[in-house]
Parts: sequence; structure tokens; C-alpha cells
Amino acid sequence: MTRLKIGTRGSKLATTQCGWVQRQIVAALGEDVARVDEIAPLTIISTQGDRIQDRRLIEAGGKQLFTKEIEDALLRGDIDVAVHSLKDMPANEVEGLSIAVFPVREDPRDAFVSFKYQSLMDMPAGAKLGTASLRRQAQALNVRPDIEVVMLRGNVDTRLKKLEAGECDAILLATAGLNRLGLSQHIKSYIDPDQFASAPGQGALAVQCRTADLDQDWIRKLHHVPTHICISAERGALEALEASCRTAVGAYAKLSDDHTLTLFAEALSADGTTRWQRRAKLAHPTVESARTLGIRLGHEIREEAGDDLIQYLG
Repeated sequence: MTRLKIGTRGSKLATTQCGWVQRQIVAALGEDVARVDEIAPLTIISTQGDRIQDRRLIEAGGKQLFTKEIEDALLRGDIDVAVHSLKDMPANEVEGLSIAVFPVREDPRDAFVSFKYQSLMDMPAGAKLGTASLRRQAQALNVRPDIEVVMLRGNVDTRLKKLEAGECDAILLATAGLNRLGLSQHIKSYIDPDQFASAPGQGALAVQCRTADLDQDWIRKLHHVPTHICISAERGALEALEASCRTAVGAYAKLSDDHTLTLFAEALSADGTTRWQRRAKLAHPTVESARTLGIRLGHEIREEAGDDLIQYLG
């Protein structure tokens, strides 16, 4: 008997991480995990972001291209739950929908992947780094202005194939995606998020449902409060900066064993020559106080950067 219909994008990464959430939900419902496809079947939904592969998302409409069709299906009642990569979601929620669950977060770091070099600093002058992320581009050029950044779209497998084919010499990918796909052996080194902040929410999944359906036991069982606190700080900064694929913005939060939240937020010019940064700590944070901290740091960066924050690409 179907109890929940789960919507997801159709990429291998999307279905893999959604399958993990699917099993967690079925277990939380007290059902046999062997019957996941009967209890909580997946519905594959093609998004415009998946179909556009020849240009940056900024040129096509932004992050909502990965979520709109799925959220429309949720609002219509075609599905009951949607699973997203949090970093793909715009800062503002859609009316009538809520992020119900943040499961425990995967590794939030960026990974350096190459068949030739061990790290970004090992690349010779003129070498090609592939990414479609304005943030990753700006951060890389900040320390390596002598390399060439080439636009590289596609899912993880597609990007690895393009790397192997020699379209670029190295690529930057989310460690979480490589781990979830069992491809972590390709990682040569990691980008330190304390030095170059990851995308807000990177490594975290967002389980979304209709706001009217929030009062369900499985939601409480799956929700991971420490993850929620960290990503609330990061997305607070995102919200204050009104960041999208049009801005090079990073935010990285972590909780220490003594329950101190540390937040690092930054924005960069597209060529990496200018960085606006803020760091702060907060003892014994709540979800709301963490978000407030993120908003404050984001506003401070926005005030300092002014009109230079928004990067318009031709």
C-alpha cells in the first residue's frame, strides 16, 4: 500500500540520494525497508536545469530551474515528498511548501579531481579547470589567476567523462556527491572550507513537503538538529546576500563539541581579485539564532561590497 510518493530529479546522484531518504522514511514509518518501492515509490521528474547543458544557470534563470517542476508536482498533489540537494534551492521557500527534514549532512567540502595533478596549486600556468560554479571559479582564480577556467556542465558522470576526454585538466566537485555515488577514489585533494567557503548548504539534503503536512512522526525521526543549525547559519547569509547563481557566495558553518557555532561567509568578484569576508562564533546556538547570525554577516558583506557584489555575465 502506497503511503507516500516521493519526487526527485532523474540523475544518478539525485536518485541515489533520494533512495537513501526513501529507505529512511520507510523505516521511520515502521514498515519493512524491503518494500520501499511499494510503501514510498519514487517519481522521476525532469527539470529544466537538467535539460540545459550548454550554458550557466545564470543565463537560463537561476537555481529554481532544478526545483520548479518538482515543487509544482508537490503543490498539485502528484507527489507527497520531494528530495533536493539543498545547495540547489533558492533562499526563499515557495508559499504552501516547507522544508520538513534536514537529514544528517554529508561532507560539505569541494573536491579537486584530476588525472594529472594532485591539487589546485600543482596545476601549471595555463591549465584548464572545469566548473560551472561562479563561486568555484572565483575562489580558484583568487589563488591561481594564471589558470584558465572553462565552463563545464552536466552530472557527475558526464563531468568525469569530459575530464577523461581532455576537455579540461581538473574539475571541482562536491565531495558529498562523489561519496554518495561511491566515486570518492577519484578525489585527489580537498578544498579547505575554512579558507574557501563551500556553497551554502552543500552536502545537505532537503526533504520538502506541503506545509499542511508537516505534523508527521517520520519527519521528527529523520530530522537532524545539528545539521539544521549549521545550514540555517549558512542559508541566513545566502538570504541576506540575495545570492543565486548570479553571485559568487560561500558560507560554511560547523558545530564544535562544546556547542559553539563557527560561521565563515564570503563573497567574491567573478575574477577572484576581491573577497569580502566575515567570521563569527556563537555559543549554544538555536536554529533561529544561527540564522540570525548568518543574516547579520551577510548584511555586513553586502554593505561593504555594495554594487560590486552582483556579477553579471555576458
